[in-house]
Amino acid sequence: MDLDLIQVSLLAILQGLTEFLPISSSGHLLLPSLLLGWADQGLGFDVAVHVGTLLAVLAYFRSDIRRLLVAWFLSLGSGNSSNDSKLVWLVIIATLPAGIAGLLFSDVLEQYARSVLIVAVTSIVFALLLLWSDRVGKQRRELFDLNWKQALFIGIGQMLALIPGTSRSGITMTAALFCNLNRQAAARFSFLLAIPIILASGLLKSIEVLNSDSGLAVAEDWLILVYAAGVSALVAFSCIHFFLRLIESIGFLPFVIYRIVLGSLLLAVYFV
Repeated sequence: MDLDLIQVSLLAILQGLTEFLPISSSGHLLLPSLLLGWADQGLGFDVAVHVGTLLAVLAYFRSDIRRLLVAWFLSLGSGNSSNDSKLVWLVIIATLPAGIAGLLFSDVLEQYARSVLIVAVTSIVFALLLLWSDRVGKQRRELFDLNWKQALFIGIGQMLALIPGTSRSGITMTAALFCNLNRQAAARFSFLLAIPIILASGLLKSIEVLNSDSGLAVAEDWLILVYAAGVSALVAFSCIHFFLRLIESIGFLPFVIYRIVLGSLLLAVYFV
């Protein structure tokens, strides 16, 4: 790996900070190589930090996940559904569009969408869309009020997160707010949606690493990758905790302002 310990630490912190905040982790991870000339961190590093964020969300929602899965499996056997088993089905429905789109278009987007201009434009456009949804959404629905059509709408929105700079959590929260979920419910559904998406993405990237010539190099760097995963997990866990505690009081405006400022600076870098 052509990164020193400080670079690895900063990238792992960046992944942990941005994975669950509505500001785009993929867009931010592109910036050090595009703007500072850092070596590309490689697929092995991407897998490691995504494993870290996956562990964070699994740890934070461990009791919820256990309860939901038990209810879902019981419903499969008895045919009697509950709010918990229904929520699992809604997560599955909302995951399918992005999963299919990822399989079909991820290689094309990886090749053609990794640019400062695209990250800048998507940062601004989807920031304004998030602000709009936060203003016009009635925010009167709880998580269990969600229906399958709304879950599918959120899932279709999640497809756009394949474009760097969009933010998976940002676009899913935006779609959920348009469905009149309150901020807390929108955030929790977005975080639950992260589990299958990060898991599927991590598995695909792991297979790609194992089938590539970089597999041996990844094995040699296993200690630094474990360190990166641990750092991203700790930071991501903290982000989830404080975001859920503060989102009702602070709203999404600070993240909208940050994204617009970031996008504007990137546009200036691109055109100057």
